[in-house]
Amino acid sequence: MKKMLSSFAVIFLFSANAFAQNIPTDPSVRIGTLSNGMKYYIKKNTLPEKKVDFRLAINAGSILEDDNQRGLAHFMEHMNFNGTKNFPDNKLVDFLQSIGVKFGQHLNAYTSFDETVYMLPVPLDKPGNLDAGLKVMEDWAFNATLSDEQINKERGVVLEELRLGLGADKRMADKYLPKLLYNSQYAERLPIGKKEVLENFKPEVIRQFHKDWYRPDLMAIVVVGDINVDEVEKKIKDNFSKYKNPAKPRERKTFDLPNHKETLVAVETDPDATNSMVQFIMKDSEAYQPDVTVEQYNQSIIENLTSTMLNNRLRELVNSTNPPFTYGSVYHGGTYARSKEGFQGFAMVKDGGQLNALKVLLEETERAKRFGFTQTELDRAKAQILSNLERSYNNRDKTESDMLVDEYVRNFLEKEPIPGIAWEYEDTKKFLPSVTLAQTNEVIKKFVKDDSRVVVITGPQKENVQMPSQAMVLNMFESVKMADLKPYEEKETIKNLVKPFKSEGKIAKTETDAKLGTTTWTLSNGAKVTFKKTDFKDDEIVFSARSLGGSSLINDADYNKTQFAFPALSEAGVNGFSKSDLTNYLAGKQVSVNPMVSSLFEGISGRTTQKDLGTAMELMYAYFTGLNYNPDAFNAYKIKQSAMLDNLLSNPQFYFSSEHAKFMNQKNPRFIGIVPLEKEWANTDYKKAYDIYKEKFGNAGNFHFYFVGNIDEPKFKNEVLQYIASLPSTGKSTNFKDTGYRQMSGDFTKVYKKGKDPKSMVTISYAGETPYNEKEALALEALGEVATIKVIEKLREDESGIYGGGARGGMIKVPYGNYYFSISFPCGPENAEKLTKSALAELQKLIEKGPEQKDLDKYKEGEYNDHKTSMKDNMYWMNALTKNQMSESDKYEILNYEEKVKALTAKDLQEVGKKYLTKGRVVATLMPEDGWENAKKDETKPEASVIKTGAAQ
Repeated sequence: MKKMLSSFAVIFLFSANAFAQNIPTDPSVRIGTLSNGMKYYIKKNTLPEKKVDFRLAINAGSILEDDNQRGLAHFMEHMNFNGTKNFPDNKLVDFLQSIGVKFGQHLNAYTSFDETVYMLPVPLDKPGNLDAGLKVMEDWAFNATLSDEQINKERGVVLEELRLGLGADKRMADKYLPKLLYNSQYAERLPIGKKEVLENFKPEVIRQFHKDWYRPDLMAIVVVGDINVDEVEKKIKDNFSKYKNPAKPRERKTFDLPNHKETLVAVETDPDATNSMVQFIMKDSEAYQPDVTVEQYNQSIIENLTSTMLNNRLRELVNSTNPPFTYGSVYHGGTYARSKEGFQGFAMVKDGGQLNALKVLLEETERAKRFGFTQTELDRAKAQILSNLERSYNNRDKTESDMLVDEYVRNFLEKEPIPGIAWEYEDTKKFLPSVTLAQTNEVIKKFVKDDSRVVVITGPQKENVQMPSQAMVLNMFESVKMADLKPYEEKETIKNLVKPFKSEGKIAKTETDAKLGTTTWTLSNGAKVTFKKTDFKDDEIVFSARSLGGSSLINDADYNKTQFAFPALSEAGVNGFSKSDLTNYLAGKQVSVNPMVSSLFEGISGRTTQKDLGTAMELMYAYFTGLNYNPDAFNAYKIKQSAMLDNLLSNPQFYFSSEHAKFMNQKNPRFIGIVPLEKEWANTDYKKAYDIYKEKFGNAGNFHFYFVGNIDEPKFKNEVLQYIASLPSTGKSTNFKDTGYRQMSGDFTKVYKKGKDPKSMVTISYAGETPYNEKEALALEALGEVATIKVIEKLREDESGIYGGGARGGMIKVPYGNYYFSISFPCGPENAEKLTKSALAELQKLIEKGPEQKDLDKYKEGEYNDHKTSMKDNMYWMNALTKNQMSESDKYEILNYEEKVKALTAKDLQEVGKKYLTKGRVVATLMPEDGWENAKKDETKPEASVIKTGAAQ
């Protein structure tokens, strides 16, 4: 948690330093510094079991590049995957995959302005893996080989990553970033760099960057997991202390985001822009200083309360029947520069609504500044903050290692305090009651400034849309100051979401499954409740309810009139209360309940805690029995959805997906597009969707409810009898049906043209009907993973033609048996045909010769690793239980999964390849519009607008 102190506060705290209490550091974290200046953080944490998470944090990023190195901080990150002392060439990824670490999904890294961070989770199921992980970290820190050959091969990959950033957002960012990063080094050092540098730098230039900045005094290693802390500390000291800093190290300068008297305004449009947005920043006057004392920390809590109250007001506007924007928020926090914080706001709007959205953001801020907040608002914000901390505190012994390592990285790089959740919770619980309205009202006054302001407005370039001028934006600030505003009016709060009633429901039958650890109750109204008590989290309950049928039972005409209305139904609220009323009622409670009507089932999903289970059950009951009918809420939903979706077809990648989906579904009258546009909204019947929902949810006897988590059975039983056993039931049973419609199959080659940038996308797909076979389904899935390995090796590592891509395969059992397999990747249009042939050639090798055993073993190790971790996850179990209801699959699959993976052979994969991937394929390619070859010559003049970028997908 960060804050910005005023000059007076800093002077006062300095003079009272003798009396100030510093924020403690979590004593369970072993922190030390080697003789060469390298820092280390070590903590034993057993979630997940037999696993360790490593981080290597380097306090150096693109901000430190020389003019001839622009982009090489990020390039250096790539090179650490392409050859080190102990893992030459591409052996690193190969080795890590062999022990179950997946490239991109597990193994990754990122480079930003001020830092480079490498991430590595390692399973500890085999002797030597801990040492191997430490050896990788050591090599990343100091032992990159940086051979000419590997540097030159990687140029193409990095240039492909740069290519991915091309488009409308980049073109607009190139214009507004000089104002957003006004007069700073940051404006000149975007991490992705400059194309001409990436193409032409000499290898010795990147070696110099490595020599200058990859040094012990700028590094920290973080190790958190199921480890012996003393053992790891000794290994770090033995292996990392020997490295020396340069005799004359370059100064690691820090850079500022300078203040300025004027308000800078950027209004940028692009024909291909997909969203209309506005954002503002009011930079703090002084440089950011991290919290050191408890007083500073508590001041941060007051700032957090202030932002929370402001955002609660904005959320009420978003949930109103006349929303000024689709999404809007404000906060006080970090900017692009570590040294600068500011008060910031953001809103996404319908085309042409940016100036009004800015007005609303500023007016709500001015209203709070002028009149302050109410006691009810403050109490609600206190409850929200404490509830979030309480959830983390209650689960403190079940915190995942990957959350902890990131905290320690921030401590090293940004000096963020790490007192531990126990201290944070106790301090906040103790401090919150003393916070007054006067304190929060004073904070909002300090947030707002008249200087050092930047406003950025972006949106699509359209003839019928008038964008505001700079003068209009500047005048808005002055008009808001003079506006005739009234104090915020507090809404009446909900006292009882559901009127008290006596339930007559009973448990008619109890069944248990010792292998799964589940109990199933059949209730007197016909509903079933299956629950599994776990200790994976100390305070988490996830739940789901499903009734088979869904929209598959709706005739074609009615389906086309309702499919886009179903997601809007919950916007109306329940029992006469609006969505905003519900949000306020749930403030301070850990409750999420979401009703849905999907293609094969209708249901509810959610998450809660032991303390709030009753409220979650109450809300679930309300969605079954008391959903409001409110056309105004539906119209507000349409407005917000249109703001997000209306311009998506301007995006070449979305256009490609949309047009190809139309081609593949041309024989399906129920397919009318991926997203609704004006024509689809005009044909949407909200009342019909509401009536269908009421009918489906009026029959609870057809529902199966599932609960997984730390369930207190006696309390849980009472809630089930009160809220589920009392639900109405018609006694009828339904199931989904097969509508009979199928996608296109056979051999097709489709080319779609969209966009001016030199960007292409290739998708090669195979699909068709077949009786479902569990073993073949797993073999196709494995073949997809193996094909991904080969595609990355060939198209990325050998040909340097792509940044990322891969394959996936499998089978679906319901509503009819079918198989699918696809390979997809982005690339340059000049390489699309060649890379398509290469990908198909790699697939053909797998079909003709079968996969290499080493690649199948990589897949297996990755699955074992993921499965072991997931077996301690409540949602993983929830998905397994509900899957059995949907497809009547092997209900013990979750217990037998590793055995089934282990039994797979290379021949199994080869056979499904021969059987299913030789029956015809659809090759779809996105190409730029005609004339892109000429545009390509000028593509590199502006810099790419990537703020944070990584080596793997």
